Amino acid sequence: MKCPKCGQMNKNEAKTCNKCGAELQMPMLTWKWHAKTLAIIYVVLAVFYVLIRLLIKD
Repeated sequence: MKCPKCGQMNKNEAKTCNKCGAELQMPMLTWKWHAKTLAIIYVVLAVFYVLIRLLIKD
């Protein structure tokens, strides 16, 4: 795994960089993040749907 801070190559299992000591593990995304993101997408889609229906109303 390549360190995002200094570019040093490290073992895939490493938790910190051998050169600079930076943390290599990416934070895990939780179900709350996914739920929030999906909720935002659905709200935006619903708003666009209503606006388009109002604009093309015969």
